[in-house]
Amino acid sequence: MTRYLSRRFLASILTLLGVTVIAFALAYLIPADPVRMIAGRNASPATVELIRTELGLDRPVIEQYVRYVGRLAQGDLGRSYAQKIRISELVAARIPATLYLMAGAIFFQLLIGIPAGVLAATRRGRPSDRWIMMFSFAGVSAPQFVVGLLLIYVFAYLLGWFPMNGFGGGSLWNLVLPALTLGISGGGYYARMMRSSMVEVLRQDYIRTARAKGLAPAKVVLTHALRNALLPIVAMIGLDIGYFMSGAVVVETVFGWPGIGQLAWQGIQRLDYPVIMGVTLVAAVAILIGNLLADLVTPLIDPRIRLR
Repeated sequence: MTRYLSRRFLASILTLLGVTVIAFALAYLIPADPVRMIAGRNASPATVELIRTELGLDRPVIEQYVRYVGRLAQGDLGRSYAQKIRISELVAARIPATLYLMAGAIFFQLLIGIPAGVLAATRRGRPSDRWIMMFSFAGVSAPQFVVGLLLIYVFAYLLGWFPMNGFGGGSLWNLVLPALTLGISGGGYYARMMRSSMVEVLRQDYIRTARAKGLAPAKVVLTHALRNALLPIVAMIGLDIGYFMSGAVVVETVFGWPGIGQLAWQGIQRLDYPVIMGVTLVAAVAILIGNLLADLVTPLIDPRIRLR
C-alpha cells in the first residue's frame, strides 16, 4: 500500500505540473487584455502600463510561469486581479457551498441511477427496460440550464415548494433544485452504466450457481450481483468529485449558488487569470483525490482486487 501511494503521489505531482503548464498557456493565449479590463476603457496608456508592471505582466511569459510555480510551491495561489484578495481565501470561502451541492448531487445521482439501472437489467428487453433507457438518455442529453429552469418554473414558481435561487444559509430547501438538476443528468448516465454492468454480472457462473441453489431472485440480484456491479459506479463517483469540486458552472449560475463554479465564471468574465488558474488547480487536485479514493474503496467492494 505504501509503495502504491508513493507512486500515486509522484504521478499526481507530475500531473499537476502539466495542468499548470496547460492552464498558464491557455490563459495567455486568450486574445484579450486583462489589464485593459481592470483599468477600464478610458484609462490612459500610462495607467495601463503601470498596472501591467504592478501585476508583473510586463515580464516574459516564461519568467511569469517560473514565478507562478515558485509561489505554488510555497502554497500561494496568487491574488485576484479584480478583488485584490488571495485566491486561497476566495476558494476557501466557496468550498462549503460546493461540497454541500456535491453531496446533494451525488445523492440524487445514486438515488436515480442505481435503482433504474438494476430494474432495467433485470427486465432486459422488456418495455420497462426500453422506457428506462429512453428517460436516462433524455436526462443525459438535456442541457442542465434547461432542466434547471424547468424545475424552477414548476416547483419554485408554479407550486412554490422551493426557493428559486440562492444558498439560503445552507437550507436544505435551497439545495434540492440545484442538486436535483445535477442528479437528473448524472443519474441518467449512472442508470445506463449500472444496467450494462449488471447485465454483465448476471451472466457470470456464480450467479447461475446461486439461482440453481434456489435462492430468491431478489436475493441473487441484491446480495450477489449488485456488489460487483457497483465497481464502475464507484470509479465514476471519484470522477464526479473532481467535476463538482471544479464547480458546476452552469447550475451554480442558474441558481445563484455561491460555489466554486460561480467563482470560475466570474473570473472568466473579468479575465481574472489567477482566479481561473486557481479554480483549475483545485479541480485537478479534486479529480486526483477522487480517483485515489475510488481506487482505495474498490478492494473493499471486491477483495479480489489488489493495489500494487
